[in-house]
Order: sequence, then C-alpha cells, then structure tokens
Amino acid sequence: MSGKVRISALVAAGALLLLPLAGATPVAAADGPKVTLSKSQAGTGGSITVSGSGWRTHALLMVLICGQATPARGVIGGTNSCANADGRAVTTDAKGVFSKKLPVSEPPVPCPCVVHVATVTGASASADAVFQVAGHAVEPLPAEPSTGRLSVLSDTRLDGSSGLLTWFGAPASRTLVFTVGNAGSSPVKNPVFQVGTSHGVFAPQWDDQQFSGTIAPGGKAEIKLPVELSAGAHGDYSVSLKYGGRVLAEEPWGVGRPWGVTLFWILLCVVVPAAVFRVGMAVVDRLRPRKAGRSKGPARHRGLRLRPRLPEQLALRLPKSGTPAPTTTPVTSSLPWFTPDSDPGTAGRLSAPHDDSPTSPTTPTRKGLQ
Repeated sequence: MSGKVRISALVAAGALLLLPLAGATPVAAADGPKVTLSKSQAGTGGSITVSGSGWRTHALLMVLICGQATPARGVIGGTNSCANADGRAVTTDAKGVFSKKLPVSEPPVPCPCVVHVATVTGASASADAVFQVAGHAVEPLPAEPSTGRLSVLSDTRLDGSSGLLTWFGAPASRTLVFTVGNAGSSPVKNPVFQVGTSHGVFAPQWDDQQFSGTIAPGGKAEIKLPVELSAGAHGDYSVSLKYGGRVLAEEPWGVGRPWGVTLFWILLCVVVPAAVFRVGMAVVDRLRPRKAGRSKGPARHRGLRLRPRLPEQLALRLPKSGTPAPTTTPVTSSLPWFTPDSDPGTAGRLSAPHDDSPTSPTTPTRKGLQ
C-alpha cells in the first residue's frame, strides 16, 4: 500500500515539472513581475489567455504582441513594433495578479515575437513572454552594437522654478539633472536620451535630446536636459528618462494652475460690459429728440438777484417871505424797510409845506419867520 502511494506521488511531481513545457511559458525573474501564456503559438484570428503575478496592486497594464523582440533584449523598435490596435488593458487585483484574454494579430515587423506587458502609470515595470504567431515571417534580430551601457548612478531631480509669465499661462520649464555611469567596455560618444512627459493615465510623449561628450568605460558624467510643457499646462505630471529602449528614471512634477489667466477673464467680463454700457448711453443721449421750447444756451441762475440802488435824498428848501412854498413829490423808496418819512437824511428837518393844510403844525408862519 505504501508502495502505491509513493508511485502516485512521483507521477504527480513529474506532471508538475512538465506543466510549464506543455502549457504556459513563464519568462521573468522570481523576484519580479511574471507573465504566463495559455498557448505558446497561435494563428491570426485566434486568442490566448495572458496571466501575470508579482505586479503592483491595482496597477494599470497594457498587453501587446510585439515583433523583433526577445525577453533578453526587449522590444527593439519600441511600441512601433507592436500590434497596438489589438492590444488590451487590464488592472491587477489586490494581490498583484491579473488574467486577460488577448486576440492574436500579426505585428508590423517580423518575428521573433513576444507578448509584452508593461505598466501605464506609476513606477515603470515590464515583462515579456515568448510567443510565435503562426504564418508570420521570422527574421533574425539585428546585431547588438558593441557600445557601452549607461545606467543612472544617483537620483534624478528637476531644477528651476516657475516665473510670473507661467502664472499667466506661459509654458512651464525645468531642467532634468542626473548622473550616469558607463558600465560597458567601450566608450559612449554623444549619447541620445529620450525625455518624456506624461499626464494622468496618458502615455509619455518622447523627445530625443543629445548629450555632447564622451563617457569612458567606468566613467561617469552629470547630464542636464531641458524639459518644457505646453502653454497653460497644469496638474500632476511625470518626467521619464529613456536610453537604449530602457526607462532609466522617472520624476514627478506638480505644475500649479495659471490663476493669472482666470483673473484676466474675470476682469474682461467686468470691463467690457461696462464699456459697452457707457458707449450705448452716449449714443442714446445723442440720438434722442430735443424739445422745441427748450433753450440750448447755458442755464440761468434764477436765485441770483441784483442789489437795488438807494434813492437819492431830497433837498428841501425853505420858502422865502412872500413866496409860496414849492410842492414836492415824495419819492417812494424801493426798499421795504423804510419810507420817505423815515428817511434818515430827512430826520429832524421840517416837512415841505402843504397847500391843503396851511395851518399844519409843520408849516412855518410869517410870525415864526420874522
């Protein structure tokens, strides 16, 4: 009985050892992300199931079939060598595991081919699994150039700050500073780096920038590359550095909102309506009809009064003896506060003789004149 148990255990162990050869193809280091395929070969129009483990939790991945690639050298032509139209996106679960069905299609370049899985956001990570597209052309890979190998020796950083023009929507710019070392056996002359900027879940937009200089084997050099965003860009960005098809470093970049543009539009919405209103009121005031009896001259000041002149004092003459006294006509003053009888100029004088009252106390008599 114990012999039968031992035989069954050996058969089960042999089946587990042969399982990767008959089915899935794992191609990744034990401590990194892994990719396995349900089939190692399929024709166009079919489909395979791609599974993975060891990835970041809740990471967004892109699954593609790429040509001119091997797990050792990666995808030589980048995503231009992949069937991008038939690619699939997948998100890992809480354990960093995923499984996705992928349609088989021919890449734009010949095989050898791989199923390439790479992260879309966050820290860069990728893994490849060997796959053969049935009926697709196969050509040898180009010879690997005998050049040096550059690697980043220190943490990258972004130097610079935003100015006043950036606050009004000007393009934000920084300088990517990093130190690389040549770990190869031959010098690297005028290396060309790729600097990419990405926003959110979008793929980086790569820009080729050349460093002028030679890095000897075992040597190192500090490199500064300019990075610039489009006008009005704001939010959380990521700057990536790539060399030889490999991503060497990534650096986050937070860009503030251009509040000056918002302030400009607020002022524009206030000033323009006010100016239009003023112009409209001026046009209405000029075009409205005038009244017929309305004077166009300057307005008169109705409250202004002319100061009245004082009347001249009346000189009274006493009549001579035997001559009747002349009759005087009293002058009425235009001032309301006195009358001719109360004129200060005639106070204490005798009144003029009256013809109708010869016996008036104020009329002089011959006796009084003698």
